[in-house]
Amino acid sequence: MAAGTVFLVGAGPGDPELLTLKATKVLRSADVVLHDELVSGEILRLIPTTAQLINVGKRSGKKSAAQEEINRLLVQHALMGLQVVRLKGGDPFIFGRSGEELQALREAGIQVEVVPGITAALGAAAAVQIPLTHRDVSSALIFVTGSSKHPGQIANWPDRLPSNATVVVYMPGNDLGSLSARLRSSGVSGETPCAIIASATQEAERVQITTVANLAASPELPAPRLLVVGEVVRLADASRLRQQFGGFAISAESFSASLVKVSSSSRENAK
Repeated sequence: MAAGTVFLVGAGPGDPELLTLKATKVLRSADVVLHDELVSGEILRLIPTTAQLINVGKRSGKKSAAQEEINRLLVQHALMGLQVVRLKGGDPFIFGRSGEELQALREAGIQVEVVPGITAALGAAAAVQIPLTHRDVSSALIFVTGSSKHPGQIANWPDRLPSNATVVVYMPGNDLGSLSARLRSSGVSGETPCAIIASATQEAERVQITTVANLAASPELPAPRLLVVGEVVRLADASRLRQQFGGFAISAESFSASLVKVSSSSRENAK
């Protein structure tokens, strides 16, 4: 019997309308789908009822499937000649462990195809209308994770984060005080605005706008969530900011003035 193919598929940030056409096609022809805990029910309902669904999601503080077990299940079902889908939130190759699964499948001689998805950072930023780059204040974009492979260890970040960068922290965790300290120790000003975005692009979406210095005072939003740090956060949807934090919300005119100030300062520093 010929082995089947394993598809590593990105489910996007949550809204089923942001699923790619290829991802939808692959899901509708799947025999087995191993999916993350946080893939929405609307997306799972696109899968035919004849397919076997296996929840292998990982949630902090809860019992979850070990990565070695997930690898074993992917290989096992593919060797049975089945079309197997490994369905992950966002993009499978951005903090999604798909690199480890790809290695295991290659070692077993299993054919693999990758179907990219809209990563959480892009979906969340678009939903809140935060441009992740801006010619005046952000010429670099950095993705980091607040999670580590080994519990109790700190994820490996750059020692210094440039002041002209937007930083997106995936899986920031609940200890926002420590995260704030780490950002500041990496060179990020405490006055830098940031946004905690939970359940991005979904009906349950929630956003907390604050600053790096005040992160610890932020409420604990439900997973999945990420943190966007940088001056571009000031461009978030003004109506949303006014609804949540009237004191932090600023007008387009005042933001334009702050952009001029920041960009002028950047030009002076470059001389």
